[in-house]
Amino acid sequence: MPQNPSTLSGAPRFAARAKLAIAFAVAAVAAPLWGQPPATSVVPDHPAIAAEGYVLMDADTGKILAEDNGQQPLPPASLAKIMTGYVVAVELEAGRISLSDDVPVSVNAWETPGSRMFIREGTTVVLEDLLRGVVIQSGNDASVALAEFVAGGEDAFADMMNQHGALLGMSGSMFANSTGLPHDDQYTTARDLAVLTQQLIRRFPDHYAMYSERSFKYNGIEQPNRNRLLWRDRTVDGVKTGYTKEAGYCLVASAERDGMRLISAVMGAESDAVRVRESQKLLSYGFRYFETHRLYGTEAPLKTSEVRYGQTQEVSMGVPEAIYVTIPRGRYQDIEATLDIPEPMEAPIAAGDILGELRVILDGETLATSPLIAREAVLELETVARFFEGIYFFFHDLVK
Repeated sequence: MPQNPSTLSGAPRFAARAKLAIAFAVAAVAAPLWGQPPATSVVPDHPAIAAEGYVLMDADTGKILAEDNGQQPLPPASLAKIMTGYVVAVELEAGRISLSDDVPVSVNAWETPGSRMFIREGTTVVLEDLLRGVVIQSGNDASVALAEFVAGGEDAFADMMNQHGALLGMSGSMFANSTGLPHDDQYTTARDLAVLTQQLIRRFPDHYAMYSERSFKYNGIEQPNRNRLLWRDRTVDGVKTGYTKEAGYCLVASAERDGMRLISAVMGAESDAVRVRESQKLLSYGFRYFETHRLYGTEAPLKTSEVRYGQTQEVSMGVPEAIYVTIPRGRYQDIEATLDIPEPMEAPIAAGDILGELRVILDGETLATSPLIAREAVLELETVARFFEGIYFFFHDLVK
């Protein structure tokens, strides 16, 4: 576990900026069943990937570990259904729809071409079943039925998809329908799909669990999940395949090993076998040559500093969100952390006030930064007490 900066000695308490270099001890972990990759500080170039565009991202830090044409707009095919599922998950979270809702099936949904869940016009389908029809069976009919139920029609639903894409920073994407069927105004990028998947996993873990299911049976027809990595690699738990003639064979995959989660997005491969093979190559490369660590959490203070003119004489500081870093395997103990804290501090201080900055550095490169915030409030002294403390600190600072 990383050393707590507040326990380190030797730092000047009243320096203008307190800087602490921290060496991290490597935690020993048992090797998982698939075998722990050897420690190495040398990261080779990523393997050649046979696809029009691809990216490999760490899910916790967002660090890009491999990429080529990752920001090139390309046809999404059924990878668009990841956004369809995301929009539905948002609506479920907001309480505007429910998994138990009965969704009517229109003629338009029933007649949608391509992969199908085999729902029937004029019937209703429980929303949870439709979601599985989208996620597992990649049903275009199910996607349209959901779009019509949530937004009243495909065009309105596509607007919702684009609104959420903008909120997620998916600047290289445009959606025109819920299915991913070819459209001149529909495209996305490998990097945008990785970002979308990262947020899907982080925000809606219960919904994401559907992506690991290997088959789904509806209307007497059982269909397997088209993501064949679910059978080849037990650490893979998603995400989605796609194919059209225009898009080629596409696959977004995610796997977790020893607490590290990676997301790969491969677009425009020439066959199903190639997209599976190339996705596996990317994931294997990432797990072999990189490691991700949770350095600091929100549960404990990183530093305690003296406060002047306060009803209490010190304040503890921490980070507002957990800090993760992705580094070359074997370099954990070379990380340095710097706390930049202006001193002296003066009351009043409100809980959550930004009091300084944490920077995590490796080889001169900043891996992560975070504000240091007050973990509790420090109230100001009454006027008379503040006056006498001011006199004390005046003479105290003179003799320093």
